[in-house]
Amino acid sequence: MADILHLDMVLLIAAAAVATYLTRIGGYWLITRMKTIPPRLDAALNAVPAAVLTTLVAPNFYAGGPEVKIAMGIGFLVGLRFNVLWMLAVGWVIVMALRHTGVF
Repeated sequence: MADILHLDMVLLIAAAAVATYLTRIGGYWLITRMKTIPPRLDAALNAVPAAVLTTLVAPNFYAGGPEVKIAMGIGFLVGLRFNVLWMLAVGWVIVMALRHTGVF
């Protein structure tokens, strides 16, 4: 059991958790202190979800094989019509089906 828990790893995870919490609560604290949000800040905050999604999707698109690219394309089209859960489910099913059938 002692081999599994290393004190330095536990401390690193705890420090990362504290840093994440402080950045989130700090941003909330700063925004609540503002009487009005400037238009540029509002536009920047509205762009954050798209930026985060891009950083999650782009590396997988370029590193994945053709089955991943096909699934992402079809998932994108499904996402235009349905919610994100359907998009993820359809993309996952397509990747698994293409891999299982041996097409890719």
